Amino acid sequence: VACTRDDLVGQYVGHTAPKTKEVLRRAYGGVLFIDEAYYLYKPENERDYGGEAIEILLQVMEAERDKLVVIFAGYKDRMDEFFRSNPGLSSRVAHHIDFPDYDIDELMAIAHLMMDQQNYTFGPGAEDAFRVYLERRVTRPRFAHGRSVRNSIDRARLRQANRLFGEGTGVLSRDVLMTISPDDILKSSVFAEDREPEDDDPIPGAP
Repeated sequence: VACTRDDLVGQYVGHTAPKTKEVLRRAYGGVLFIDEAYYLYKPENERDYGGEAIEILLQVMEAERDKLVVIFAGYKDRMDEFFRSNPGLSSRVAHHIDFPDYDIDELMAIAHLMMDQQNYTFGPGAEDAFRVYLERRVTRPRFAHGRSVRNSIDRARLRQANRLFGEGTGVLSRDVLMTISPDDILKSSVFAEDREPEDDDPIPGAP
């Protein structure tokens, strides 16, 4: 059972406990995966009910530990702060696993998988251009690994569609419609050093 803060924390008094217990009930016999778990704790808000959800989770993890596995997931620096905020939580989570970032070859493998699923392919030179794109993009702010790969492929597809429309060559073959060219990638803002990261740019062709 995968969940986030919104699935566990209520917006008023008496709302959090039923929500948290219902999620736990569904997870019994399996795994409860809490994504971006650090959002459960908001010390700057005295009226926040995330602490109540954490306390219920701690009680269940201690009293009914044979019924489920609880995984708290999130970025390492924020998770370290999250665990420091609650000694009881830190002591009950026995295993901490730090997943390393994908390297460029792994990101390229993800890109090929996504392209195959969408019935697209790299044309001559486009794969090399995409590798250069990734080498630049990973060094820029807000890089999100697989999500950024997906976003970049979506944008390349939109550039391809705009290019084909602009060329106005009439009936297009299946191969032409399925092929991403180097130019569809090299027009990314990542190749313009004075621009912000592409994930914040408007989608090409959108108003």
